[in-house]
Amino acid sequence: MSGALKDAIRVERPAKTLRELALDKVREAIVNGYFRPGDRLVERDLCAQLGVSRTVVREVLRHLESEGLVANLPNKGPIVAQLDIEEAKQIYEIRGALEGMAARLCAERRSPEIVAALEESLSGIRNSYRDNDMAGVLTNTSSFYQTLFTMVDRHVAWGVVNLLTVRINHLRSMTIKTEGRGIEGPAQMSKIVDAIRRGDGEGAYRAAMDHVAAASAIAEAVLSAKKPAE
Repeated sequence: MSGALKDAIRVERPAKTLRELALDKVREAIVNGYFRPGDRLVERDLCAQLGVSRTVVREVLRHLESEGLVANLPNKGPIVAQLDIEEAKQIYEIRGALEGMAARLCAERRSPEIVAALEESLSGIRNSYRDNDMAGVLTNTSSFYQTLFTMVDRHVAWGVVNLLTVRINHLRSMTIKTEGRGIEGPAQMSKIVDAIRRGDGEGAYRAAMDHVAAASAIAEAVLSAKKPAE
């Protein structure tokens, strides 16, 4: 059999498995608010909505439970996990410490490449807000912080942030929709970039901490407002 014929009949493995695709869809639906905190996640309904088997749905729900997005309650089954104020505070504390450190290191590196990459992500954030594309805001925001960490070789710190990415994005999905955040958020991030461009390590650290503190205050206010209704 010729090499050309072998290539013609080769079965290409899809980039993602059905389980991974279903996981991405349900995770995205939770983060974007299609499924809201406290909503029941009924296996039969998810099978119909996703077009997958109950086995796949169960695997997806178990995985999301490990990420903290799903809770399994006795006599009720899986629900979208309620966001906890105290847990949110701790997440923002970790973010502040790590992002402040990374911003300082970026400034001390004095690299035009870092500044250009951050500005590109920041431009994407502004454009996504303008187009009311909240998924784009989340994607470009993640890209901004990935640059902040990886371009100063802080891959372990970025790994720690990645472990919290799903919960961070769940919180971001609430804060980015609040009034004025489309202007205030990018403006605060612009101060981080400006300090990095100047080579001002302390200024970059403070700007990063201020941005996280503002996001934390918004998240706490949103969660507090929701709590009585729940």
